[in-house]
Amino acid sequence: MATSPEVLCDRIARFRDASRMRGQDQLPCPYLQDLAEAHARDAHFPWRARQARARAYALERMPVYLFPDEHLVGMVYHCGPAPEGDDPTNYRAFGAERARQALPENRELVDLGLCSDGASPGHVTWRWDWMLEKGALGLLDAYRKALADAQDEIAADFYNGVILSLEALLRWNARHVEALRKALDDAFGDEANRLRECLAVCERVPAHPARSFREAVQGFYFQHLAVMRESPYGGNGPGRLDDFLWPYLERDLEAGITTMDEARELIDELFIRLHERILPSDGWVEAIVVGGTHPDGTPAVNPLSYLMVASIMDLDQTHPAVYVRMPDDPPQDFVDLAVRYLIEGKNRAQILNDPAIVAGFRELDVPEEDARMYTCGGCMEITPQGMNSDLLFTGTHNVPKVVELVLTGGRCLKTGKRLTGAALRSLDQHESFEDLYRAFEDELKRELTIYFKRLDLYSEAMAEHRPLYLMSCMTEDCMPRGRELHDGGARYHHYGASPLGIPNAADALYAVKCAIFEDKICTAGELLAALSANFEGHEALRQRLRRLPKFGQQHPGVDAMAGRVVETVSGIYAGYRNRLDGRCKPVILTFVWAPTAGAVLGASADGQWAGRPIAQGLTPQAAGMTEGITAAIASHAGLPLEKIMGGASSMWDLDPAWATPKIVESLLRGFLTSGGQIFQGNTTDVAELICAQEDPDAYPNLLVRVGGFSARFSLLSPELQDEIIQRYRHKR
Repeated sequence: MATSPEVLCDRIARFRDASRMRGQDQLPCPYLQDLAEAHARDAHFPWRARQARARAYALERMPVYLFPDEHLVGMVYHCGPAPEGDDPTNYRAFGAERARQALPENRELVDLGLCSDGASPGHVTWRWDWMLEKGALGLLDAYRKALADAQDEIAADFYNGVILSLEALLRWNARHVEALRKALDDAFGDEANRLRECLAVCERVPAHPARSFREAVQGFYFQHLAVMRESPYGGNGPGRLDDFLWPYLERDLEAGITTMDEARELIDELFIRLHERILPSDGWVEAIVVGGTHPDGTPAVNPLSYLMVASIMDLDQTHPAVYVRMPDDPPQDFVDLAVRYLIEGKNRAQILNDPAIVAGFRELDVPEEDARMYTCGGCMEITPQGMNSDLLFTGTHNVPKVVELVLTGGRCLKTGKRLTGAALRSLDQHESFEDLYRAFEDELKRELTIYFKRLDLYSEAMAEHRPLYLMSCMTEDCMPRGRELHDGGARYHHYGASPLGIPNAADALYAVKCAIFEDKICTAGELLAALSANFEGHEALRQRLRRLPKFGQQHPGVDAMAGRVVETVSGIYAGYRNRLDGRCKPVILTFVWAPTAGAVLGASADGQWAGRPIAQGLTPQAAGMTEGITAAIASHAGLPLEKIMGGASSMWDLDPAWATPKIVESLLRGFLTSGGQIFQGNTTDVAELICAQEDPDAYPNLLVRVGGFSARFSLLSPELQDEIIQRYRHKR
């Protein structure tokens, strides 16, 4: 479907160049400084009122910028110099202290490299379409009525906080209107016309409902700046931008008010502005998903879906992340677009399979109409738009490290330290593989339970010290419940975390099963000695272990083991009920942690040396790719992916000389029809990556798919660059 010009128009080209200069040298935002000032000034107010007043004060005092050539108004920088002063809403110190007192065993897990510490918030979306439909004044009216009928003091405080924040949003917008009027006084000709149009739009939105596509885009953008300043965490993003904006564009097209080329120009500017705000941080990842399915099950693919993919490809920038949701039986031209995106999109593309992902929500008892509203919170953290609290990607747990400690009786092969929180028997003390696997399950459950209890403590700290009034007023069920999204207001209070290295764990467990208990390749003592020596002096044994079947080769035994590990991990997650009766869900991606998670591992029972990077998501290790990509995808898709409620990513790096449209379409369709969830990968030639590593200045904008997001290769650590270069490349 042709929806965009072949090249950027002159205005957009100028605006992009100026935007990149501004984004590289960002100005500080005084928000935290103003927040601290108001928090100290209002110390005599009750705690919740004090927080709400401080939020409102800081919001309305955010900077006002007007830029040449702009048709959208507003900017808040997130990567500029940090102002001095403490953040009075810093939940981290409170959460860490509670964890230190209540869960002393957590420290040992962190120190041994078993899990990350703390609890990272973010990775959610919200129903910003309500702002377009009702306007801030409409939301204000609804919350003022709710305040009059508040069921308790907590609800009253929440409603009042929302009211103060929405009023502050309108005052911040009024300052932009005033600045536009002053600029218009000194303008003439085309510049006066441009400013007059901007003024008319900003006088309308976000206060009132949007009537046109331009008003809708401005209304979205302005509230996005405010919410992202209130909740400045990576992974928070627009979500279903094409779906929510399309009705406004459709009406304008039918009325002859605008054209697709004009719409493309506005989307180009929007994407440029989103990029400018967070330009120095590739890993921020504000995700947009296009296409997909409506809540009633009908396809949601529309002309904006195509336009947004074309825009991000032509702009050649890292933000925003634009991902493609494939509905059941997608239009052929939408498949063609996805294929072109995978081949020509400079490693930006990520394709999501609606039927497979929606099926995962059944494990959480989420109704299908909610599940079909899913989006990516950042890299690929799956969540229904505007329905969940924001502990959706909290950190990681190193599954192959658990296997290592179970085999060694709790001794870390890298450091020699012993795990004191559990009495583990070593491999030579287990009479059967089933006995060993039960020990693995028990230890995994013990560690994950500690992890989830820690999340409960941080969630409590967030509810008390980090109120999110704007985001909550656009989150399902917060208003009727009278609670902020982390205080029980959001429809779902599910936690998400990433169990890393499941393919590595499966290969190691299967190797133990074969080598020790079935084929008698070696004794338990011999294997433990080889692992302790990192196979030095045991090369013959290592080679025999390497020749054992690996996940990805469509071997029924090892694929069944991988499926069993997925079942075990998912069952432990789903079995935990958190402090608000929510569930925990695995979010399987590797992000930048393939080398760091591998660095803490000793030698593995499948013949891998110590310190090697772990597998990406649920993609087989390189040793498991020997039967080709079709077999590897079949092994991956044969896993019980419906148990992965937070998203199961896979990485398929392709030799560019082999990755023709016909081949990539065949691979993608095979992946979708076999039930894979998330398809991503790279098509950059390895030789080019090596050149970029040796001479980074010559390749400043070379993008690579890392592990859920796309980054400039030159900015990655040498270890991560090496991991990307050494990945298995599929070819003839």
